[in-house]
Parts: sequence; structure tokens; C-alpha cells
Amino acid sequence: MGNLTQWIATAQEMVTRLGLSIIAALFILFVGQWVAKLVGRATRRLMVKQGVDPTLVHFTASLVYYAALAFVIIAALNRLGIQTASLIAVLGAAGLAVGLALQGSLSNFAAGVLMLIFRPFSVGDFIEGGGTLGTVDSLQLFTTTIITPENATVIVPNSKLGGDNITNFTARPTRRVETFVGISYGDSIEHARRVILDVIANDSRILAEPPPRVSVAELADSSVDLQIWTWTQTADFLGVKLDLPERIKAQLDAEGISIPFPQQDVRMFQQN
Repeated sequence: MGNLTQWIATAQEMVTRLGLSIIAALFILFVGQWVAKLVGRATRRLMVKQGVDPTLVHFTASLVYYAALAFVIIAALNRLGIQTASLIAVLGAAGLAVGLALQGSLSNFAAGVLMLIFRPFSVGDFIEGGGTLGTVDSLQLFTTTIITPENATVIVPNSKLGGDNITNFTARPTRRVETFVGISYGDSIEHARRVILDVIANDSRILAEPPPRVSVAELADSSVDLQIWTWTQTADFLGVKLDLPERIKAQLDAEGISIPFPQQDVRMFQQN
């Protein structure tokens, strides 16, 4: 009878201890979850205040929340008397295996995070990178979507962009337009320069500062090649680049200044 009483007392003590452990574990779990959410929200607010990209804000806040929640779960299991050292080792080994299997994706992710932080370009910029030229349509954690001038959609892995030179054509407010025009050796360089500068002066898209420049680039076999430098707002670059040669050609023709054929073109027409 005494053994039974002792066994009952021991069982009651074990049940009481287990019940208290369960209550403590549940308390840790619920309070810890609330703290994890609080930390995640604080992280989100801080990053938004700093002007961080919304994609990176959402990912980082979620990562902080789940990392804190994992710590809470381990603490709750430890309070129940469950040995968590082996569990942590198993999770670490599984994480390593997943990391090796997703090495390429993790490389894209790391490059995406760095680009979202350092901002070598933004959505809407016209860039060349990763073997692609076009306008950035979206920047995600793993890939960047670029719309080419032909209106094709190209999805570029971020690791390819991050490991290559990136040329951002719209990062600066102004750009230099470079144009070449050839005149005959019998024509006056100074006359041609004045004509070209008049054409430039009548184009409101071309900036007065820095001043335009017309200089001799090369004494070629059949022409004197003039190099023309003008500056425009970045938004006007393409229009001036396409329009200026035609306008210069028309005005040179009107002034009687000829633009000769290159030698190879002359030979081609003679053979035909």
C-alpha cells in the first residue's frame, strides 16, 4: 500500500511538472510569436523609413520573423525537456544540402539583394548588362526583366547582371550625342562648320552648355570627316541622334557642300 501511495505521489509530481512545462512552453510559444511579429514589423518600418526597395523590405521582414519564430520554437521544445541539439544539427545539415542543391539560385538571390541595396539601376532605366540592352521592367530577388527596343521580354538571372559590367544610359540627366559627317576636300571646313552650328542652334533639344563642337576627326581617302559633339537631356538623346544627321545633310546640300561617297561605295557603283 505504501508503494502504491508513493507511486501515485510520484505520478502526480510528474504530471504536475509536465503540466507546468507544457504551460511554460505554450507561454513561451505565444509570447515569443508575438515578439517575433513585433520584431518583423519594426524591421519593416525601419527599412521603409530608410527608403529600401519594397521587395527587399518584404523579404527581410519575413526572414527576420521566421528566424525569430524558429528560435522561439526551439526554446519551447527545450522547455519541454526535448533535446534540441540534435534537431539543430539535423536542420543545419538539411540547410547545407539545400544550399548546395540551390547554389545557382542562391547566387542569383545574393546578386539581387546587392542590386536592391546599392541600386546600380532602377525600374524604367535603359541599361546594357548581362548581354542584354533595354529598359528595366522589374527587378526581383532572383531575376531582372528587361524590355528590348524590339519590345521583346528578356528575363536575366541576377548573378549574370551582378557579374558583368552594367551600363546605365539614363543614370545621368544629360548625354552627349556624337555625329560624323564627311565633306569633300574642295569644300571649306569653316563654311561647313558654320552651317552645322546653325543647324544645331535651331534645335531646341540641344543644350547651349556644354557648347557644341565641330572638329576634324580624320582626313580620309575621299572626304574630310567632321566630328560633331552636342549635348542633350537624356530623354531627348535618341531623337537628336536620329534626326541630326538628316538635318545636317539637308542643310549642307542647300549650301552646295557635297558629302562624297566612301571609296568602296564608289567602286561598287562603278562595277554595277
